[in-house]
Amino acid sequence: MTREATTVGRERPGRTLSPAPQARLRAVHPAELAFDLGLGSAAVVLGRTRDDGAVRIDHPTVSRTHVSIVWHEDAHVAADVGSRNGSWIDGAPLRKDPRPLRDGSLLRAGDVLLVYERGDEELDPPAVSREAIPGRSLAAVALRAAIARAAPDRAPLLLVGETGVGKERAAEEVHRLSGRRGRLMRVNCAALSAQLIEAQLFGHVRGAFTGASDAQPGLFRAAHEGTLFLDEVGELALDLQPKLLRALEERHVVPLGSERGVPVDVRVVAATHRDLAAAVDAGTFRRDLYARLSLWEIHVPSLRARRVDLLGWVATFHRGFHQERAEPRFTADAAEALVLHPWPTNLRGIDRLVRRLAPPADGAPIGADAVAAALAGPAVPPASGAAPRPHVPTRVEFVAAFAELGGNVRALARHYRRDRRQIQRWIAAYRMRQD
Repeated sequence: MTREATTVGRERPGRTLSPAPQARLRAVHPAELAFDLGLGSAAVVLGRTRDDGAVRIDHPTVSRTHVSIVWHEDAHVAADVGSRNGSWIDGAPLRKDPRPLRDGSLLRAGDVLLVYERGDEELDPPAVSREAIPGRSLAAVALRAAIARAAPDRAPLLLVGETGVGKERAAEEVHRLSGRRGRLMRVNCAALSAQLIEAQLFGHVRGAFTGASDAQPGLFRAAHEGTLFLDEVGELALDLQPKLLRALEERHVVPLGSERGVPVDVRVVAATHRDLAAAVDAGTFRRDLYARLSLWEIHVPSLRARRVDLLGWVATFHRGFHQERAEPRFTADAAEALVLHPWPTNLRGIDRLVRRLAPPADGAPIGADAVAAALAGPAVPPASGAAPRPHVPTRVEFVAAFAELGGNVRALARHYRRDRRQIQRWIAAYRMRQD
């Protein structure tokens, strides 16, 4: 593990650089090379050399001078400086012509993967659990900071984010930090009918509806002096929304079948993957309820916004599912595929991945082919019942790709999503020459 990496680059003489924003490169693979490198207006060279003006990355696939990074106008731009094993930005080969790094870009130098992040870093609050809200990305730190600010208040909180981003985890941490003596109660507003959810939330008296043989207090009263988590609040029936608003404003509930209010002391945390402002404009969600629920509003970022943390999430879910197995190791191609995957279902997608992706019995790193198969949807065999065969390029196709990628075996393997041994076999079969 190297922690020697320090920025000691110089500005180009005779050139005035515009001020660079806060930016950094965070190494994410291999795991033992985890370090953060601050970037500014000064030029930086990444490589294995110890010469002044370079940042040392001690890895055998990194050349003495591998990638240069300079601040130009409004972006950090990277260029390969004649490396032996190649460089890529977001999976595309990086040559000598500089290309900009965007927030979240994945820079690959040889088999070392680094994520570029741009923006101010908030103070990371120590009170928020790193197990509940893990990660060292800017987005993860900002999420922990927002939770720390909102947790002590008793006002409603709205958690917004795509499906599977971990909104319930955030709600649990808000409750833990709130200091409230009561329990955390949960309800999924999308899973219940309008009548049933009203009885669930506010309780009911005996005989309030068919089947109500006993009175029930409801979740608001069960969460007295605690927290009520309303998941998928955007699915709440329109006719129930004013009753929820009244409970929030007046701090009492009226059980179904009764006319008497019952006082409650409840902190409501709601969550949704929907754009509630758009739902208000469409007339499907009440403006006054939205305003009340969002006195605090926290955006829980997608995994695409937390690329720095992606491989850590895979390890976390692996430990939960394969407790008896060692933590998975990935080839650079496999790790790159995981980081660049769009993860449309976020953490649910990682949960699915680790259940399908068992580490090899011999302890070898997991390769890109295994990752691609695990990320793919369920295989649908053709009508004949024969297993589908992967595409094999014709000689014309392979020669064109070989020329375009400069004969780089790693680049060809990533282009065809095959391992390097297969690429070498095609090179031999098509009698290609490698310089």
